[in-house]
Amino acid sequence: MKKILISALLIAAASAAPAYAAGDAVAGKALYGTCGACHGANAEGNQAMNAPKLAGQGEWYLFRQLSNFKVGVRGTNANDTFGKTMAPMAMMLADDTAIANVAAYITSLPVSQPAATVQGDVSAGKMAYATCSACHGADGKGNQAMNAPILAGQSDFYLVTQLKNFKSGARGAHAKDSYGMQMASMAKMLADDAAINNVVAYINTLK
Repeated sequence: MKKILISALLIAAASAAPAYAAGDAVAGKALYGTCGACHGANAEGNQAMNAPKLAGQGEWYLFRQLSNFKVGVRGTNANDTFGKTMAPMAMMLADDTAIANVAAYITSLPVSQPAATVQGDVSAGKMAYATCSACHGADGKGNQAMNAPILAGQSDFYLVTQLKNFKSGARGAHAKDSYGMQMASMAKMLADDAAINNVVAYINTLK
């Protein structure tokens, strides 16, 4: 049953072409000023602000998520506490061009490895990650063709929060969030919080 579900999700993801055009990093620098207050000058993230690292993430994925926040596909669920704080920030970006520009600027920033904050059973997490690797890659570097973002080197506290959100329905339940729905199905395979911590602890080993 699990293999059938994974195959169906892979086909659905591969058949959808991301509506994205590369932006202007120079123009995006000025727009990033507001973002930097939480995410850091180099988009390195700030756990105290519940703001994940953005540097090192795919430009196309940043564009999609900012667009989702702006139009209400993401960040409107009553249980998405931190998403609700991000939504009004995205609404300050005037249009798709502005979103593409700030995404381009973020990807021009230097990338650093964040400190690990999540503890878990890495061996158990490695086994669980085998399912994740079908889209995100064995190395966690993502796959745009599969609409799967980079996981390696991202803020572990954020990964935990988002897996919990997907599992609970706080994220990925919106009718227009087709990729989020796919991820929600996968997150439900993680039995409990310990299983989530385990898989994130393993992702932390993927530098």
